[in-house]
Amino acid sequence: MAKEIERKFLVRSDVWRSAVQSKSVLKQGYIASMDDRSVRVRISDEKTARLTLKIGRSTLTRDEFEYEIPVSDAEELLETAIGIVIEKTRYRVPHEGFVWEVDVFAGAHRGLIIAEVEMQAETDNPSLPAWIGREVTGDFRYSNQALATEFEHDRHGLSHTA
Repeated sequence: MAKEIERKFLVRSDVWRSAVQSKSVLKQGYIASMDDRSVRVRISDEKTARLTLKIGRSTLTRDEFEYEIPVSDAEELLETAIGIVIEKTRYRVPHEGFVWEVDVFAGAHRGLIIAEVEMQAETDNPSLPAWIGREVTGDFRYSNQALATEFEHDRHGLSHTA
């Protein structure tokens, strides 16, 4: 079983764009969503798909199980998703030994930009790039799960700026 250890931040400027290493266009939705677990379907660049189960209440670390599935299965599962299907472009930006993933949302969350950094241990202390804004680690409203499943409940409650 893998562990997901990550910190999440709002983004305050576009300076990161000059350091982009790669990007992927993602569509994702949630098939199951509870306080301490979720089942997500994600299609990357319309070429690959994964089913991901996340379990845990910690704001920093959760158990994560991922499985590749056929894109046609993922498309069918997305039709049954709870709430909305999230559309975003994920950019990978290296910075001082860590790779930051900058998600630029489209569709219902257009204008929202969130950066995540995955760590090997909770004690890791990545250097924060100058373009990073307010930390939102542990703020459930900024989780992909909440952005997809609670969209109708709090359509205007998020800050899209750092």
